[in-house]
Amino acid sequence: MLHPRQHRLRRPHRPARPLPPRTIPDPADDLRFIRDTMERSASFTAVPGWGQVFLGLTALAAAWLAGQLSAHQSNPAAWLKVWLAEAFLAATIAFLSTRRKANRRGLPLFTGPGRRVALGLFPPLIAGALLTFLLYRAGLESALAPAWLLLYGAGIITGGAYSVSIVPVMGLCFMATGAVAVIAPAAWGNWFLAAGFGGLHIVFGSLIARGHGG
Repeated sequence: MLHPRQHRLRRPHRPARPLPPRTIPDPADDLRFIRDTMERSASFTAVPGWGQVFLGLTALAAAWLAGQLSAHQSNPAAWLKVWLAEAFLAATIAFLSTRRKANRRGLPLFTGPGRRVALGLFPPLIAGALLTFLLYRAGLESALAPAWLLLYGAGIITGGAYSVSIVPVMGLCFMATGAVAVIAPAAWGNWFLAAGFGGLHIVFGSLIARGHGG
């Protein structure tokens, strides 16, 4: 009589498959990812460098045109119209270039850090627009250039507090230019505007484009 154990089927022995080698994560990559995530959530990085360069070039053209009109006409209204047109053009360039960079990076433009930048930037700009009307009506056209530079610089500093670190530095340079324009001869106002809205935008726009991706 056969023993019951002899009827058991033996399964064929299969060699164990080696497990795929585990990839050890690089701590540097993890830290870089965490840092980038924190920066994206805490600061607005879609500041358009090349957009600012283009904006600066249009400001230099406006300064040249305004200077030509001032040399041939004694009416300050022509000078003011040139710079108001430049302000509208600059705002359009800044908005379109910022939206383009924000969309490319997948960043919200009107929420989170972008909203905080706007809330810091707009009040000084609105104050500058109202003061422009007031100073021109009072016949104080010579005070327009320093006021524009100071208020624009203040807006860049307050709004730039929620952006990359170089932006508040640019705001300080605008305020310094405006402070010098306060004590300089009134006839130099147009060239201070060229140095500020033209030169500073080109210099800092180039730095931002090189250091923060366009």
